[in-house]
Amino acid sequence: MYETILSPVEIGGLTLKNRIVFAPTSLGLKGEELEQKITAIAEGGCAMIIIGDVPVSDRGFFRLSGKKGFAHYKRLCELIHAGGSLACAQLHQSDSDVKGMLRYIPGLLTKKITAEELRHLLNQQTGRYITQLSSQKVSAITSSFGKAAVLAKQAGFDMIQIHGDRMCGSFSSGIYNERTDSYGGSPEKRAHFAVEAVSAVRQALPDMTIEYKLAVRQENPHYGNAGILTEELPVFIPMLEKAGVNSFHVVLADHSSLTDTIPPANHPYFGEEGCFLRYCDCVRKITKLPVCGVGGLTDPDFVEQQLADGRIAYAAMSRQLIADPAWPDKLRSGQKGNIRRCVRCNAECLGGIQKHRGVRCIYDKAEP
Repeated sequence: MYETILSPVEIGGLTLKNRIVFAPTSLGLKGEELEQKITAIAEGGCAMIIIGDVPVSDRGFFRLSGKKGFAHYKRLCELIHAGGSLACAQLHQSDSDVKGMLRYIPGLLTKKITAEELRHLLNQQTGRYITQLSSQKVSAITSSFGKAAVLAKQAGFDMIQIHGDRMCGSFSSGIYNERTDSYGGSPEKRAHFAVEAVSAVRQALPDMTIEYKLAVRQENPHYGNAGILTEELPVFIPMLEKAGVNSFHVVLADHSSLTDTIPPANHPYFGEEGCFLRYCDCVRKITKLPVCGVGGLTDPDFVEQQLADGRIAYAAMSRQLIADPAWPDKLRSGQKGNIRRCVRCNAECLGGIQKHRGVRCIYDKAEP
């Protein structure tokens, strides 16, 4: 039983021992607590852990180019490998206007502005920010993906994921991108930033497996503001393939409500199991590369069926592996009935992030 889930899969020459990976997640935890969480997920049997939001910038504390940042990521890779999993670095460049954000700091500190309200205000500035970046600055940013990838490999990462939301997604979006140069206008030009980022990694590391987090937005009803419309996928996907992508990790585009991209079970549109797999169906019609599905995946029988039917090649989970890191191992040992299933309440995971407590789970309170 669960033969497909527990079977290996090859992604760009890299073999995953099974079909379950931990989706990139900003855990908001520090020190020993973070290391314990990562260790538990690795030892729970998933094939790979994607460390989210690894910056390509030379600024910030957790930057690969800094001694402390490099040591931090090297330590995480050591823990992941010791637990029996592979490690993937999600490289990203923020599209937040840091200078523009400063005006809201007093309101945030006095609690006149909530974290979610700040997120909305920053999203409103995204279009102007990326549209006004000089072409020289844009080229320097895309080049930095290659430099960061080299450092990520040196730190011990086995695979690179390009974060196709954040700045990649904003440049891809017809909503945000109002540039009139080679980086804006038609879908082909709006794909230019992402293609350059992927190409920089491929040129720096010819043999590295590259996954692209493909952020899809939709209309009727409207969800997502960054990212690529489904009808634009036939333009973007071949260009990304040619640049060197080995697989696609398909999600809903960001820059809207967090409860859309991390939907609870009572979400009016994304409440069902495998809520974003509809976008995988669109992508699979265009590419023969492996497609990773994500979105409210908790049920082993459902996941097995999607994999066995070829709808997806492998499955990514975040909240479910936070609820029960041993989800894969419990299937392997015939303990399906003992799995702590995520109920998608968002109380302590998304709620923890929004309240600056870090990602936890309601089940944690029940543990001795």
